[in-house]
Amino acid sequence: MKTRLSVTLLPMLMLMLVSGCTVYQSIGKSVGSFLHPVSGHDFVHIANDQWNRDNALLYFYRPHSQWAAEEIEAPSVYIDDTHYFNIRNDSFTWLEVSPGERHIAMRRPLLGLEGLNSFSLSLIADATLDVKAGGIYYLRYNELSEPEQPHPDLDPEHPLAQGDLQLVPRGYAMQATELVSTRFLNSDLLAPNHAGTSIVEATEAVNKERRREENAEASGGWWIF
Repeated sequence: MKTRLSVTLLPMLMLMLVSGCTVYQSIGKSVGSFLHPVSGHDFVHIANDQWNRDNALLYFYRPHSQWAAEEIEAPSVYIDDTHYFNIRNDSFTWLEVSPGERHIAMRRPLLGLEGLNSFSLSLIADATLDVKAGGIYYLRYNELSEPEQPHPDLDPEHPLAQGDLQLVPRGYAMQATELVSTRFLNSDLLAPNHAGTSIVEATEAVNKERRREENAEASGGWWIF
């Protein structure tokens, strides 16, 4: 049944891509911990010489829960509308990004498909985080419990101060049952990902495009550089 449905959806997916629609999907990457538990190394901060302090560092983690351990498909994480990984139970990963406003979204897939244009099957998080040069940010995902300690720098109404994905202070993330208890989200054949690396080039391109659009708007649409 699953194979037949996937074969049926493939031509539809190709048609949407050709027609210029934005298709959100993580086909072949969304396997959950029930089928593929995380087996990477125990948590450790990356060394200071592994990233440029002119940029910012985002840690994503998901503490262990029985719910997450029995998950068939894991939710996707997008930065600036680009998919980078699906976060499984008891795992962490990181991304080095350029300073500025980073759009962070999470979607829950169904057979790898997640949404089309503004429509999402299940949009878990949709937020913008203004990151600073040299900043280290800890983003916690847990659908069963919210952190006991809110981030002091966030307005209580900020999307990352409520819901399943929240920005937490370093001290909270370093508790025994939080980030420090997780394992690295390896990229492998069953669940490939593009995290645990720098995406500065991609995020700086987003910053440049935003500046171009702002300049074009300010000059009445005549900005061409």
